[in-house]
Formats: sequence, structure tokens, C-alpha cells
Amino acid sequence: MSTTSNPGNPAKTGETAATSTGTGTGTGTGTGTEGTAGLAARLNQAQPYALGLFRIVVGLLFACHGAASLFGVLGGAHGGGTVETGTWPGWYAAVIQLVAGGLVLLGLGTRSAAFLASGSMAYAYFKVHQPEALFPLQNGGEPSALFCWVFLLLVFTGPGALALDRLFGAGARNGAAVTAREKKTEEQATPVTA
Repeated sequence: MSTTSNPGNPAKTGETAATSTGTGTGTGTGTGTEGTAGLAARLNQAQPYALGLFRIVVGLLFACHGAASLFGVLGGAHGGGTVETGTWPGWYAAVIQLVAGGLVLLGLGTRSAAFLASGSMAYAYFKVHQPEALFPLQNGGEPSALFCWVFLLLVFTGPGALALDRLFGAGARNGAAVTAREKKTEEQATPVTA
């Protein structure tokens, strides 16, 4: 491209027209680091929503395992039927799957529910699957290992967007702030006499 210097062309002498017509905002279809930075910025903005969707799907899948074992739905436990009430560890694991999966799905008490779910899956892996063989591919423990690590990740990342945790947490913080402001206003309005 030519580098002319005239009033109609904003390009400076020695600068190509391609460099003077960059996107500037990083949101266009520019090449190089501007385009990459724009893409990274958009992905970072979407991260809470992607995390929220991830949490919802994982919670739903986990709750389905518990519902199948407890109520015989979705094919039931181990190809049909239900787990006998009160049996260790199957019935307790199914209750944890249903309750913790539902809480993670809703985003309510997410970190605590995810911690409990992760621990239950670690127990399932090491007590049920790992004695059969060393690797998850050999012992059939891939779902347990994956759920364990996925829930552990949610313990550290939190619920993301679209979670009841955020709704109640924000409301609780705002309510506490309003109460503190009202109390401070009352203290200032009421003179202290000695």
C-alpha cells in the first residue's frame, strides 16, 4: 500500500494505510494483538455466564444420578430399580447426589454443596472403583473422578451468574448497608446529653 500524505488520508508519512485503519476498540475484526485482546475481553465478560451454565448442567446431571437411584426414574439404579433405603454407602450417596446436585443447579449454597459432592465422589472413587484397578479408564471410575474434580473447581470458582447465591447475597449485603446507614443517621439526629 502507498503511504501518501494528504489531507484526505489520515495516514502519516511512513505509515501504511492498513495500520492507520485499525479497530482502536479491540472489538472489530482486526488482526494481531488488538483482535486477540478484543476476543479475550469479550470472553472475560461472558465468563460468569459460562460458569453459571456449567454449574447448572453439572448440578442437573448429578441430581439425575441421585433421582435415578432413589426413585427408579431415568433407568433406575444400576440398570433398573432403586437403592434400598438406608443402605451404606449407596443410599446416602444417592441422597447427597440429589440434594447437593439440586443446590448446585440452583446456585444456592453452591460452595458448600459442591464441597460435599466432591468429597462424596472422592470417597466413591477410592472405596468402590480404585481397588479394582489403578486408572479410572480401567476401573470404571471416570464419572466419579470427573464429578469430584468438577465440584472441587466449583468450590474455588463459586457459582457464576444466574445463581440464587448472588440474589440472596446481594440482597443481604444491601439490606445490611441500609440498616447501618439508618442507625448512623439516628445516632447523628439524636443528641447525647450527659
